[in-house]
Amino acid sequence: MKKLVILGFVFTCALSACTTMKPGTIGNGGLSQLAGTWELNYISGPRIAFNGLYPGKKPTIKFEIAEKRVSGNTSCNSFSGALVADDTTINLTGPLAMTKMACPGEGEATFVEMLKKVGTYSITNDTTLNFMMGDIAIMRFNKK
Repeated sequence: MKKLVILGFVFTCALSACTTMKPGTIGNGGLSQLAGTWELNYISGPRIAFNGLYPGKKPTIKFEIAEKRVSGNTSCNSFSGALVADDTTINLTGPLAMTKMACPGEGEATFVEMLKKVGTYSITNDTTLNFMMGDIAIMRFNKK
């Protein structure tokens, strides 16, 4: 009888461990961590230094999970659209509404083109968002 009680206890502990959320996750895990406003601090590809691409204002991106919306600023123009994402993947190739101010330099064009290449994302320490193309981080953001 004692062995049966111990076996039952171990089985119950094993089941509860399988359903317990990991520390630092809320609700949908990665997707819920995506919520909020993020500021770009790294972009791959251009031969121009980051501060040269964005001398005055850095691009930002804001995720509203409940509303399934994404919005932000390219450092010059504002944009918004539908959010298509889950806990690890994100699709930013859908139609984004964007203002049409004339923007100096290559910063905006570089930002928009890189957004189209993003397929997955990861969040580190709830403060760093990496947009990935395959296994390579092509954009990095800090939580604002």
